[in-house]
Amino acid sequence: MHAVGSASASEGARSGASVPRGAGPLWLLAELTYRCPLHCVFCYNPLDYAARPEELSTEEWLRVLREGRALGAVQLGLSGGEPLLRDDLEFLVAEARRLGYYSNLITSGVGLTDTRLGSLRTEGLDHIQLSFQDSTRELNDFLSSARTFELKSKVARMIKAHGYPMVLNVVVHRLNIDHVGQILEMAEAMGAEYVELANTQYYGWAHLNRERLLPTREQLARAEELTQRFRRKVGDKMRVYFVVPDYFEERPKACMNGWGSTFLGIAPDGTALPCHAARMLPGLVFPNVREASLEAIWHGSDAFNRYRGYGWMKEPCRSCPERTKDFGGCRCQAYLLTGDAANTDPVCSLAPEHARVTEAVEAARAPRLGAQPIVFRGDASSRALAASRGPAGAG
Repeated sequence: MHAVGSASASEGARSGASVPRGAGPLWLLAELTYRCPLHCVFCYNPLDYAARPEELSTEEWLRVLREGRALGAVQLGLSGGEPLLRDDLEFLVAEARRLGYYSNLITSGVGLTDTRLGSLRTEGLDHIQLSFQDSTRELNDFLSSARTFELKSKVARMIKAHGYPMVLNVVVHRLNIDHVGQILEMAEAMGAEYVELANTQYYGWAHLNRERLLPTREQLARAEELTQRFRRKVGDKMRVYFVVPDYFEERPKACMNGWGSTFLGIAPDGTALPCHAARMLPGLVFPNVREASLEAIWHGSDAFNRYRGYGWMKEPCRSCPERTKDFGGCRCQAYLLTGDAANTDPVCSLAPEHARVTEAVEAARAPRLGAQPIVFRGDASSRALAASRGPAGAG
């Protein structure tokens, strides 16, 4: 997922105070449910998602959409879990169209029949992003612990038949990165217009499985070369995005274009988040849309103001000229790798704890014996395992 840029929101974040009135989020992500028929090893949903079964009602979601649009949000992501498990999805899409959002359904394809796809088209859904796990049936179904490859292939054909652009998303990691060439060939055969090769970012279940998922530098270089070669071959017929994992960068990304500047996420239970992974951070009480308006949450809550601007920064971020570009990097990554969300993102080569990242990358070249087995989303043992390792335990 990508945030939409906003000059006014970014200026507000740079001020060190809350975003000024009139500068609201541009991108609203509605995580409609944590329920999902897949059990992906890289899922970004929280490890304890099963302890949060409550979901907003249809009316509550409709109010969220209205308040988000009033704040200035123009792009709406409908995500999960699997959003198709909500039988009110068509109502939400219709309201999004009425309000003037550009709506994007982010889906595994499970539950998307021809009839339902026609209804979503009629109600005004603008865009569908379909996920695959691999180009082969065996690995696709293994990585999600569900037999979905044939279904996804059928859904891809239906999406094209209903006049939508074919947009494929494949999360890339150690177990499938050597198949990038075949994945791109599969996408071409399906008539895809857009392909996102989204290298795994290590939060949630991906962080838990990092020892098994982090590729080597050599694998990454080969995959990038194959991608460039494919781009030259297809020219303008297909747009291919290759998102490099943070661990292989020298400078961190500006997470969501800056904390609380352009992105507003709403979890299934109504928790409002400045980043979809942020609820893991200790010491922050994230507001809920059942208890406050989106306007009050966006402008006035401590959670959304905590890491806006520069006042919270420690050195070397506080005096670094790059802070206007990366805003200190990712708060969740800083917490997971150092135990303190206010630290410099260790991806940065200037970060005091950058060695945690370089050591992880080096260790990927020769995975140690006795590394934990892959834990699939939904495995009850994962919570105990995560608790035993702690936030920086995988470093």
